[in-house]
Amino acid sequence: MHRWCFCIGCGFVLLLNFSGCYPYKTTPKFWDFRGHSVAYEEFNTKGDNHQTSSEPVLILNGFGVGCFHQHRLVSQLMQLKSGSLSDPKESVPRSVYCLDYLGQGKSWPTDCDDGNSISERGLRYCIYTWADQVAAFIEEIILPNAESKYVHVVGNSLGGHLAVILAIRQGVRDCIASLVLLNATPVWGLNLPFWSGHLPPPLLPRIVGRVLFDLIRDKRTIRQYLNSAYANSGAYDEELIQQIESCTAGKGGHAAFASILWSPPAKFPDLDAVGFTSMLSKVQCDVLLIFGQCDPWCKPVFGRLMMRTLQKRIKCTASQRYIELSNVGHCPNHEAPQAVARLLQRWISSLERASLVLVKDVAKDNNDSLTVESWGIVKAEEVNHEKLHTPSLHERLISIAAAR
Repeated sequence: MHRWCFCIGCGFVLLLNFSGCYPYKTTPKFWDFRGHSVAYEEFNTKGDNHQTSSEPVLILNGFGVGCFHQHRLVSQLMQLKSGSLSDPKESVPRSVYCLDYLGQGKSWPTDCDDGNSISERGLRYCIYTWADQVAAFIEEIILPNAESKYVHVVGNSLGGHLAVILAIRQGVRDCIASLVLLNATPVWGLNLPFWSGHLPPPLLPRIVGRVLFDLIRDKRTIRQYLNSAYANSGAYDEELIQQIESCTAGKGGHAAFASILWSPPAKFPDLDAVGFTSMLSKVQCDVLLIFGQCDPWCKPVFGRLMMRTLQKRIKCTASQRYIELSNVGHCPNHEAPQAVARLLQRWISSLERASLVLVKDVAKDNNDSLTVESWGIVKAEEVNHEKLHTPSLHERLISIAAAR
């Protein structure tokens, strides 16, 4: 029961369309993935068909949202200057991509009919499908339009889970420059019995999917989850609630939700990776963990466990860093876009990430660790070695459970 609630809770990654003006050109586009129309957006400092000189960034959403959930972060990121803290340089041309997972946002099979249409038949909305989609997107859309052959992958919640899969997946893993995991969920896929998750759903899963989907898209439920997911109520409003409800208005949502509930978690036996922790231990690139301290689902205890796992990687010279943000909940990219953008820009612009100063010593420069968002002050703090290696009883219990 706890696992089910955890997955559904993490699924309520929350939406808010950034209302500011963008100094960068972006046009919603569509790309064909296995005959399905996938929506994506590209942000850059150049015009169309102009290659950029630095490594592109791909931002992966949490569950249930679209590209618009990243607009706050993208706007902040692309306005920041690159370079070190002491020697800032002019902004480097950079492309940033976002896309909607199949079965979410604006990415849907044609002529959806509750799982019964020809375009839906045989489709399974699961972590494997989304990993295939994102890998193909990197190979077919991002890399052909960039001078660099590497991409930084940033993922929130489900997006963080997907980012780890990409980093160990044969073929695409060699293209990953680094990962940035924002309150990544370590759990995905319930693997409920008696159905594989391939559409169309049988009677019982169809009924369950319809009932639960109607429940979670109810405005009262949306409001409750917003209240839980955000540390600051000022970061969301009635417009946000309406936007979330509008995202569930299509004809494919009920069947898609049933498929998600019955689909399995990711397992890669050939890599000896049959759970999130074991998958994370196989990642060979640099990894930056950023966790909002007030997340009720993907708590910092999971972030610290992830950091300890990364530190124990075998035959790996890559670096790993861990930052916690105070006064921030489940979606740091949305609730603390300035703080995340500052950390992200420093990370992706550095060639020496192990020694990089991500947050200046508070005793010397307290202003560097503090960011004033419209709804509250966010403090960034790198968790030191002592805190990481003296886990509490709660952390030890979770570590034991995660290892099983």
